[in-house]
Amino acid sequence: MEATGEDNLVEYGFRRVIITITAVLCALLEIVDTTIVNVALNDMRGSLGATLTDVAWVITAYAIANVIVIPMTSWLSQQFGRRNYFAASIIIFTVSSFLCGNASNIWELVAFRFIQGMGGGALLVTAQTIITESYPAAKRGMAQAIYGMGVIVGPTLGPPLGGYLVDNFSWPYIFYINIPLGIIATVLTLSFVKSPKYGEKLKANQVDWWGIVFLSSFIGSLQFVLEHGQQDDWFADPIIVTLSIVSFFGLLLFIWRQLTYKYPIVNLRVLQDRNLRVGTIMCFILGFGLYGSTFIIPIYTQSILGWTATDAGLLLIPSSIMTGFMMPIIGRLIQKGVPQSYMVATGFLLFFIFTFWMHNVITPDTGTEHMFWPLILRGVGLGLLFVPITTLALSTLKGKNIGEGAAFTGMMRQLGGSFGIAIITTFIARFTQSHRVDLIANLDGSKFEVQQRIQQLQMGFMSKGFSSSEALDKAHKAIELSVMKQSTVLSYMDVFMYLGILFLICVPFVLLIKKGSGGKVDMSNVH
Repeated sequence: MEATGEDNLVEYGFRRVIITITAVLCALLEIVDTTIVNVALNDMRGSLGATLTDVAWVITAYAIANVIVIPMTSWLSQQFGRRNYFAASIIIFTVSSFLCGNASNIWELVAFRFIQGMGGGALLVTAQTIITESYPAAKRGMAQAIYGMGVIVGPTLGPPLGGYLVDNFSWPYIFYINIPLGIIATVLTLSFVKSPKYGEKLKANQVDWWGIVFLSSFIGSLQFVLEHGQQDDWFADPIIVTLSIVSFFGLLLFIWRQLTYKYPIVNLRVLQDRNLRVGTIMCFILGFGLYGSTFIIPIYTQSILGWTATDAGLLLIPSSIMTGFMMPIIGRLIQKGVPQSYMVATGFLLFFIFTFWMHNVITPDTGTEHMFWPLILRGVGLGLLFVPITTLALSTLKGKNIGEGAAFTGMMRQLGGSFGIAIITTFIARFTQSHRVDLIANLDGSKFEVQQRIQQLQMGFMSKGFSSSEALDKAHKAIELSVMKQSTVLSYMDVFMYLGILFLICVPFVLLIKKGSGGKVDMSNVH
């Protein structure tokens, strides 16, 4: 979003402290809500009677809405005035949080999550602009650091907080917790935040309605195809085929409309910048790895290892603390002129080592101590990726283009996360099936070891008072269950390995990026 350069937006003393707290609070609300749901998925599944694929929509609907609204935020702020738009976003977010908690079935919950995402997407982008503009130019680095810490703490707070609420209360409370915070943030916003003076507002007949329609149809259809492709057998399903076509033409028409219309909602010309193009791809892959691994680890620990939601959440804390710890160090390295492409390449390399390490340690009974160091490494890797990728992408942009470029990086990070979750759920289902077939092929009933194992299990059940035939039946079921568990673990191992290869492939590409003027970036408009 454009920093207007007007000093009347710079605040001092108490007002600046309040504005900073308000903006960080809103950014936290949005980010905590992206990850808090992960640990509650199992409970939602049970109480709403939904499948794993259905319940993944609770995350996806929020992400789709985020992705649609992020590119339009700059434009919407100019139409309605930043303060009004920001306050309205918080109100939408808070009201829909209440409705999410009261949802009676999975699709109601998904619909309210979508509305919540429409409010939430705006919070992140606008909060950063408000913080930036409230500080004088000399202190903007400090403003970014405060905001950055908020952004990093959010994903960490989500899982353990979600886990605590799910284990001690019930899943609706992960949404109710937003309500008091939302009310406080709304009051503070209306009392303290100022709107910059914008140019002329567009009249209703100048608004790029077609652009909005094309953008929504492209992203919404794409997301549906990704989520439901696996369970509906991809292109054997007419709905999937239709939506794939809608998505493809939505994209083409959206690009055409933005390049030819006088008042586009998204300025695509900013993508002529080479660094921004490479940066948006990197952000996509970062989102893929960040959200993908945050999605898979809680599900693995809960469904395979039988952990509680709280334990699953706590597992991710050291990793995020490590990322938070890395932020100021990386900020200093960037100021000293260490090439960001080297940092990003190192980050991708560390992420590869993390995934490969996880591939080697996960079993049906892995302990916390086995995952601690790989996750610490993930934290270091994310720290090396998060800030440098954004600064690299924006390093050769100037003025108003920085805000527009930042909207693309934010959007691609979210889209990468949605792709990641969708592709990972698909792969887990596919790999589990093929591993199950392989494992069963090795269970030859005529082999002595297999007969012995079945007999041992049968004797065990008989000693608990079951008849011989019941015990035999239970023994077969127990073997089937352990085959299923083993094949699921093998599929998680595969997913980690492929994620790692994806990151490794990125390393040489990163080193091709040219450096911005002096390697320094004006971060004042970053989202």
